[in-house]
Amino acid sequence: MATELVHAGFGSVIAANRVVAFLSVNQQPVKRLIRDAKEKGLLVDATHGRKAKTAVLFDTGHILLAGVTAETIVHRLTTSSEQGEPRVEP
Repeated sequence: MATELVHAGFGSVIAANRVVAFLSVNQQPVKRLIRDAKEKGLLVDATHGRKAKTAVLFDTGHILLAGVTAETIVHRLTTSSEQGEPRVEP
């Protein structure tokens, strides 16, 4: 099974097949998820000092904070899928 890597902004890359959801960080339930993940050591901050716009939830329970919008990441994902960019084999 191939792993598709998607650019998540500012040099960060995520494995698209492990993503469960792209969430807006402005909602209170998401803020609680972020706080709980931080307490458990499952939070990855990939904003590079910028304001977090998207929380990416993974199937492992990890949450990645990205400084780009969910729409941007999804657009990059669909564009890379359409162009048939190389995948990384495990």
